[in-house]
Amino acid sequence: MKNEYVSERLFLKEIDIKEIDDRVLLWFKDDELMRFYTSSKREITKEVLIKSIMDGKENNNLFTFGLYDKAENIIIGTIKLGPINHSHKTSDLVILIGDRNYLGKGLAVEAIKLGNRLAFEEFDMRKLYGGMYLSNISSIKAYTRAGWIAEGRLKGQYFVDNKNEDRLLVGCFNPKYFSDKEIEELRNNESRYL
Repeated sequence: MKNEYVSERLFLKEIDIKEIDDRVLLWFKDDELMRFYTSSKREITKEVLIKSIMDGKENNNLFTFGLYDKAENIIIGTIKLGPINHSHKTSDLVILIGDRNYLGKGLAVEAIKLGNRLAFEEFDMRKLYGGMYLSNISSIKAYTRAGWIAEGRLKGQYFVDNKNEDRLLVGCFNPKYFSDKEIEELRNNESRYL
C-alpha cells in the first residue's frame, strides 16, 4: 500500500494468511455474526478463506485486509474489497468486526471510513456498492454514518424464516468522479428506500 490507513482506534493492512488462526476462524463459525455476512450460507473454513484471499490477489479483483486494534495491535476483523470491476472502477466493500469484544463501540463506522479511503486512494474506485438485509439495522446505520447512501431496494431478495425480506442497496461515491450535486441528489432520494 502506498498510504497508511490509520484512524483514531484502528489500522488496516493486507492480511497475512498466517494470521488466520483458530481465534479468527471462530468468527466464521459464529452463527450470529454470520447471519448477515454471507447470503450463500456456505461454511467458511480455513481452506475456503485462504483460497479466496489467494485467488482474489492472483486475479487482481479481490483483496482482504486485516482490521487491527491500534492499542493492542491485534486483528479484530476484516475488510474485503471486491470483486473489483476494473473497467467501471466499482467494487463491493464488506466489513466484519469478528472479535465480539469490539462490537457496539462504533468501530464499524471507523472501519468503513478506512475502507472508503483505501478503495478511493489506493485502488482509484469510482463507486463502492453493497447490499444488506433490510432487518440488519446496525449495518445500515454503520454504512450510512460512514458516508454511504441508500440508493435502491430489491423486494423479497432474501428468504428468511419462511418470509420474504428486502435487500437494501447502498453506494459510496468517490468525489473525484461524482459532483457534489450528484451526491446530494442521491442523498435527497434515499429516504424512499429506508
